[in-house]
Amino acid sequence: MKKYRVLSFLLLVPLVLSLLSPSAFALEEPTLQCRNAVLVDANYGEVLYDMNAYDKAYPASITKVMTALLVMEALESGQLTEDTVVTVSELAARKSFADESTANLKTGEQLTVLELLYCLLLPSANDAAKTLAEAVDGSIEEFVAHMNRKAGELGCQGTHFANPHGLHNDDHYTTAYDISLFMTAALEYDLFRTIIGTASHTVPATNLSGERLYYNTNGLISNLHYAGYVYDKCIGGKTGTTDEAGRCLVAAAEDGDTLLVSVVLGSGPIEDPGYEKLRQGQFTESTKLLKWGFANFERVTITKGSEPVAKVAVTLSRQADEVMVKPQGSITRTLPKDLDLEQIQTEITLFSHEVEAPVQEGQVLGTMKLSYEDEVYGTLDLVAVTSVERSDLLYKKAQFIAFFQQSWVKLALILVLAVIVLITLRLTVFRKRRRYHSGVGSRTRGNYRGTRRR
Repeated sequence: MKKYRVLSFLLLVPLVLSLLSPSAFALEEPTLQCRNAVLVDANYGEVLYDMNAYDKAYPASITKVMTALLVMEALESGQLTEDTVVTVSELAARKSFADESTANLKTGEQLTVLELLYCLLLPSANDAAKTLAEAVDGSIEEFVAHMNRKAGELGCQGTHFANPHGLHNDDHYTTAYDISLFMTAALEYDLFRTIIGTASHTVPATNLSGERLYYNTNGLISNLHYAGYVYDKCIGGKTGTTDEAGRCLVAAAEDGDTLLVSVVLGSGPIEDPGYEKLRQGQFTESTKLLKWGFANFERVTITKGSEPVAKVAVTLSRQADEVMVKPQGSITRTLPKDLDLEQIQTEITLFSHEVEAPVQEGQVLGTMKLSYEDEVYGTLDLVAVTSVERSDLLYKKAQFIAFFQQSWVKLALILVLAVIVLITLRLTVFRKRRRYHSGVGSRTRGNYRGTRRR
């Protein structure tokens, strides 16, 4: 009995150790109070966190990020300049709802494109969105079509825009992931970064209005609308709120070379320990998500060494009948800091189990797929470790055999053989007939002579 108890103990030890090892623990994800969320490493387009990120949702004024992106492209192409003066139309100045977010632009008022962008992105002005839409494409309808084309170009598969500002429309929707795509595209423009990172801005006096001071509605950047939410790593973002969408925020934050984009949709007032009043969920949950990303992820280069991992048979060579292959190169991914790289799984695929010589050192003969828990990180080439020379004699022999294995050669040989057989048969039959006729003639003459009277 003692022997069996010792054996049981020895079997139990590896199990306990595996449970206690850090690699056995899964990365604990944040618990967010919202309907949809995503966290993306914006430099590489890698999703680090996903909660209903591909489900249909309403973006509210986050829509204005796409509006700004199209204006940035118009500036880049030279269609517009920052100093281009735009006149506010009656349609652009008209309110759809009494309490909608505007910059109080007036019909006939003239502002530069730059000032309209500040109005668009800081106080989230719908009238500025419509004015810029008309400046870029001549009409709001054409601009909306432009928005949808751009969404398709960026790879947005769950997005359809119906207006340039985000007021609720059942046919105006997107996904958290799609928002991260057009936010990342907009972040490529320094002007966009400058504006969304500005806490407040004064719009100079115009032909119809005096100076106007506007504050950024993003509480991670400014305390002027919402106090107590500023996050030092946040470089900007865009808020959005409607009854249908809830409280939403797309935010960008940097720490060193790492740029993260978070999207939180469908949040609301939430309880937060340590605070008596309800908190703004779009800000608390975005900060929680961004901090979690910076604390738990890092850029990792994955290699699999230079040791051979498989072999491929080689023909047409007297030097070697096989060649070893090894992984080449590396894959760089944003991964959890506590991920044990030894647990990354490999899947080897050889292009063929047999290859003809010559084989060159470094020749790609297959691939190695790297993955972890069903997520594929990428593939490495599998290359020949050594060169293998070809034998000319074996090569010519193989060519000779291959020549006679071709279908048309086989058919030709069959036809030649058939002709030979036919000729042989014909000659054989002809000879037999000659003998027959010769034999009959001689017998007839002999009989005749034998019965002749004298």
